Amino acid sequence: MQAHWQALTVLTVARTSLGFQFQSVASVSPDLVAQLGLDYADLGTLIGLYFVPGMALALPGAALGRRFGDKRVVGFGLVLMVAGGLLTAWASDYAALAAGRLVSGFGAVLLNVLMSKMVTDWFAGRREIVLAMAVFVNSFPIGVGLATLLLGPLAGLAGWSAALAATAALALGALLLVGLAYAKHPNDGSRASAAATIAPREVVLVCLAGAIWGIFNGSFSVMFGFAPTFLAGEGLSVTAVGLLIGIATWLAAGSVQVGGILAQRWNRPAMLMAIGALGWAACLVALALGAGMSGAALIEAGLLMGLPVGVIMSLPSQALRPESRALGLGLFYTWLYVGHALMPPAAGWLQDATGSPSAPLLFTALLVAAMLPAYGLFQAISGAAPGAGRR
Repeated sequence: MQAHWQALTVLTVARTSLGFQFQSVASVSPDLVAQLGLDYADLGTLIGLYFVPGMALALPGAALGRRFGDKRVVGFGLVLMVAGGLLTAWASDYAALAAGRLVSGFGAVLLNVLMSKMVTDWFAGRREIVLAMAVFVNSFPIGVGLATLLLGPLAGLAGWSAALAATAALALGALLLVGLAYAKHPNDGSRASAAATIAPREVVLVCLAGAIWGIFNGSFSVMFGFAPTFLAGEGLSVTAVGLLIGIATWLAAGSVQVGGILAQRWNRPAMLMAIGALGWAACLVALALGAGMSGAALIEAGLLMGLPVGVIMSLPSQALRPESRALGLGLFYTWLYVGHALMPPAAGWLQDATGSPSAPLLFTALLVAAMLPAYGLFQAISGAAPGAGRR
């Protein structure tokens, strides 16, 4: 196997541990609520805590890799994920669970930022870079899908502690895989020769793009984090819920690739954004209404939600000059973590305040629909035709 494809394979497989660990709390949420007395705001906070460190570390994360080496810092991140997984498995109350999620989250943000940079190093200048990044991005939903399929049944057989301990085991496997099978790129740990600058207009545009990406990822967290409890309340068994969410997650991963292919063939990114955002929002409304439509709505959401991912990920390239791209992408990823960290607690608080299990889903539907006008505003400010980008 050629070196760049081997690097992509290793990093993609290793990064599935991130999605697997992130989804673990949601997968065992009925047991945590029943046995530890957590309310839904607590549950939402635990889900969101995994990404709280990213709000502080997304920008300096690349600097840590430049100072100490990308592979070395990624290895340290995986060590933190192992430690955090074990802390949550041994937890006996909410505070211990929260501490474990924060430790895991510190490791996860190092993986998310630096592994993206590592894949880019190997594929920069190659025509396969779009395919490579699509494959790499899909490692997160694949990990989520594995967690939803496996951790619920494992918790039923051996308890929720065993299910959370499995996330530490997978992170340990990823650590061994990266340590033994990943060869450093020549750009690993290189130092920038000049300070990066970013213009005010670029800041505005990349913040708009980042807000769209943050809404997308926060909505992903809310839908797959709160749907298990909502569907269980509709009378579905834990196994059936896990199967439905697992199928929806796998379909979402597939729709990311389909969206990338369609974007290249159609060259109509605004259409893909409209179909993905409005279609996903409609599915969330149908899911919240229940009445026997919940399962079908969740499956349809999986089919539609991934379509605009490639469009969203292309926005920073339209906004940023090459010399401002590193700093701009750090800002872009900061918004991702803001969405991941704040939307689940807000959704949980809304459910506790209203007493309605459908409230988080309706709240999320509104934000998902708002991605479309935000995209239109981005294009209006950038003055670029849809599909245009900077080289």
